[in-house]
Amino acid sequence: MKVPHTVDELCAITVELLRRNQCRETMYIRPLVFKSAETIGFRLHDVPDSFAIATAPMGDYVPTGGMRCMVSSWRRIDDSMAPPRTKCTGIYINSALAKSEALQAGFDEAVMLTSAGTVCEGTGENIFLVREGEVATPAPADNILEGITRKGIIHLFREEMGIDVVERSVGRSELYVADEIFMCGTGAQVAPVTEVDNRTVGDGEPGPLTMRVQDLFRSVVSGANPKYAEWLRPIW
Repeated sequence: MKVPHTVDELCAITVELLRRNQCRETMYIRPLVFKSAETIGFRLHDVPDSFAIATAPMGDYVPTGGMRCMVSSWRRIDDSMAPPRTKCTGIYINSALAKSEALQAGFDEAVMLTSAGTVCEGTGENIFLVREGEVATPAPADNILEGITRKGIIHLFREEMGIDVVERSVGRSELYVADEIFMCGTGAQVAPVTEVDNRTVGDGEPGPLTMRVQDLFRSVVSGANPKYAEWLRPIW
């Protein structure tokens, strides 16, 4: 699949769309490249690509004051099945099954494991753990989506807080002994996790490092931190 526009063109189109729609609140922007043809059959080649951008008002995607999570019985799709590091709409059935399982069981979000049983991510968020001063997050080889918010959070930890982030495989039981856990993503932003599988994380409140990086991230994306103005693009 080929995106029919450059990055600069995509940004300009997005800005124009938001202006035409008179958007003056928090919006979710979803650009889509998709296959479109009046044919029946399973293939990706020789099918034309189409392009669209959809926008919608959006509040908090998940609770940002402390989430109750469960480890899902649904495993994260493996790299040998479909490329998990892509934002492919078909793969989201994997996340949808895990999310519904969690919500119907009374939790806010699910934690998905790899086929090997190591921690992968949430249904639409990357995950970070803090234990004894170490900040860790699953490595790209653990079937994660290499999120842009994840990348930004790692940068803020290292460059603004002077704390390294270790990208490595994370065991399930590490969730139960972590001092802090939080998830991050375009919709979730920085969302503390205060409970996993009915086990309290830390003292049951968002941890100090989580709150620091949450406040820092909010200052960046809201335009209050001029140092990171280049991360933003003004609409009005």
